[in-house]
Amino acid sequence: MKNRTSIYTYITATVILAFFSSACTKLDPETFSEIVEETIVYKESDTSAIIAQAYSPLRPVMADWMGYFDLQEESADAIITPARPNGWYDGGTYQRMHRHTWTSLQEQPASLWSRVYTGVVNTNRAIWLIDSGTLPVGDAKGSLLAELHALRAFYYYLLCDNFGNIPLVTDYKDLAVPKQSKRKEVYDFIVKELSDNIPSLRETAGTAMYARFNKWAAKTLLARMYLNAQEYSGATAWEQCLQQCNDVIQSGAYMLEPVYRDNFKTNNENSRELIFTVPYDEINAPGFIIHMKTLDPLSQQVFRMEAQPWGGNCAVPQFIDTYDPDDTRLKDTWLQGPQLTPGGVEVIDYIKYVESIEKSKSNEGFRVGKYEIRQGAKGSLSNDFPIFRYAEVLMMKAECLLRTGKAAEAAIEVTKVRQRAFTATPAKATVTGADLLEGSVYNYGYWNNGQVTEVQGGADVQYGRLLDELGWEFAAEAHRRQDLIRFGVFTVKKWFQHRPNGEGRKLFFIPQEEINKNGNLEQNP
Repeated sequence: MKNRTSIYTYITATVILAFFSSACTKLDPETFSEIVEETIVYKESDTSAIIAQAYSPLRPVMADWMGYFDLQEESADAIITPARPNGWYDGGTYQRMHRHTWTSLQEQPASLWSRVYTGVVNTNRAIWLIDSGTLPVGDAKGSLLAELHALRAFYYYLLCDNFGNIPLVTDYKDLAVPKQSKRKEVYDFIVKELSDNIPSLRETAGTAMYARFNKWAAKTLLARMYLNAQEYSGATAWEQCLQQCNDVIQSGAYMLEPVYRDNFKTNNENSRELIFTVPYDEINAPGFIIHMKTLDPLSQQVFRMEAQPWGGNCAVPQFIDTYDPDDTRLKDTWLQGPQLTPGGVEVIDYIKYVESIEKSKSNEGFRVGKYEIRQGAKGSLSNDFPIFRYAEVLMMKAECLLRTGKAAEAAIEVTKVRQRAFTATPAKATVTGADLLEGSVYNYGYWNNGQVTEVQGGADVQYGRLLDELGWEFAAEAHRRQDLIRFGVFTVKKWFQHRPNGEGRKLFFIPQEEINKNGNLEQNP
């Protein structure tokens, strides 16, 4: 496996120590318990390490234990983590996520809060060092500051989406206890940050700016903010979203990969579809552990893994039933059926059926296989987690067109995305405006012993067909919670063994520990 070098891989203990050593002009023989930042003399060569510290918290945020992936998928209708013979109850944390009965002590939201604010602090520090001239960066000052402002906007987007009313901290030197801002204020701040800094961002795409914010990544983030503007600010912004999408499309910087799975391969930085990712490396930048959380321990033999998987999450049977059998994304996303060793010996047979959230056999439920698991895989993969793909830009454009009465135009964009999933049956790739005006094919209702009871169905979901399309294209990419909220499903429908638990569940509780530390914070209802 090649040794990957990215802006993220600078953050190791060795590099940090080396950075502080090289940044000091004088090294006294005395031993100190800490280094005071004001005594450090920075050099332009330190820039990469400083920028890396701003980006590196994204690794534990996204695909690591109790990360963003868990928060978005386990609370939605496509992925569950049922109790297994080898465990996976853990005090009921996964069951609470599924049933929307989480508390202010829930680990997944608390992890997101702390990890994202670590990113905010590190980014604020980098902005201060560059803006103040403490870190000399030469002619790159304008573009680097714009990049860091866009990155900080992304961190705040995560907080806005999941917690709503949160503290906005922008001054690295301000030691005051931060006050809480309303969700609309956070939304306005993010939109302004992006709008003000996009003109100064680099337009370079490809490996030169891979996994960093260029102009097109910032525009895609701004489009996503506008797409969810109703939820964040109380007013829709479809036309604004459409404009950002068109800008990215017209740039010509990205394209749909002809083969869907190429976006999720090991070392997938050569994908021309990926606009912004979080890069991982099994040795230098670990933390991508989705395969460990989904594969049964016996799958170690299938992939000759160095580490034994833990079992755990799987697909909701009702979600699997929504796929067209000819849709290649069904097999590209989910491991299913007999799993064979390289020598052809069957070790486990993944079946669609799952008994309940409280009890399941080790082979129940299709497993996440979207991200390539190479022979000899370790406990962390070298796959990069996709945040923004060009397919999402096309689908956001389609949604804006659909919601503004242009269903036929929306269908053209959806068809573009579907075509690579129906190469054997190309006629099925085409959708019409009338199709997109239909409801969802998801059979919503309560799952009981393999049967859907308390049936609600999905025919009443407005633009439900587009919601289905988003589910098929972006399954296991941490999209589903947000999409269900925007389409009015998240707090209304039943799925598997989840029943609605109030509108307040659109947001997670602010972690109780943060409430205890900061008297300015008011808990979400």
